[in-house]
Amino acid sequence: MQKGPDTGLPFMKMHGLGNDFVVIDERGQAPRVTAALAVALADRHRGVGFDQLAVIGDRDGADLSLTFWNADGSQSAACGNATRCIARHEIDRTGKTALIISTARGLLHAHDAGGGLTSVNMGHPQTDWADIPLARAMDTLHLPIAGDPVATGMGNPHCTFFVADVAAVDLAAFGAAQEHHPLFPQRTNVQVAQVLSPGHLRMRVWERGAGITLASGSSSCAVTVAAARRGLTGRRVRLDCDGGTLDVHWADDGVWMTGPTMHTFSGRLSAQFLDAL
Repeated sequence: MQKGPDTGLPFMKMHGLGNDFVVIDERGQAPRVTAALAVALADRHRGVGFDQLAVIGDRDGADLSLTFWNADGSQSAACGNATRCIARHEIDRTGKTALIISTARGLLHAHDAGGGLTSVNMGHPQTDWADIPLARAMDTLHLPIAGDPVATGMGNPHCTFFVADVAAVDLAAFGAAQEHHPLFPQRTNVQVAQVLSPGHLRMRVWERGAGITLASGSSSCAVTVAAARRGLTGRRVRLDCDGGTLDVHWADDGVWMTGPTMHTFSGRLSAQFLDAL
């Protein structure tokens, strides 16, 4: 790669409730993001550091497209907080109040919720074993796993355990073990959730391919759906993550998630960093 002042790669750093992302805009450009670049960027000592990498692209029939990479170089079909962050950036950049965003999950609708908050509809939850997917046919409301978890698909698989006290769970050990449970052929995101009231949940999360994160949008949606299906809450809840609070509503048209976002800084990856890959 030719070195020079303009040969680097621009990026943005964003977070939603501490769930942090590197965002690269490839609209109108040749794709440059690879699994190797994702892994290098995810390194919080030698790269930039992120829970997920989001790549913005063009897509007919939508305002933009999003592709998501995990810290281990794998891809994910959905990333709710990154979608909200990028929607907020695009709303501020264009002056639009509503967007259609193309993802592997499908077309997602986002809008300005007022007060600096951003909402995104993450689509209808998947509750059939084959759609999540699970390894074989079973009741997704009561998995045959110790702890009686619930399985939910939000474009990526989720396994939700309801516990008396989320703070008492050794999430590093528990999440790592459950992510690779044989019932989940594509691995799974793992949540431990505590019911505080019929309209209030507390969640901690281990994300597939990323580990412990301060928040997770798709996990928040999955926990809300699981709690409502179990009859533990209604279909609209306040959900407290380690990094902050979201409003999640399982509505007739899908699962809406609303909360704050932050564009922390913009930068440029150096040619030296890119050449070392």
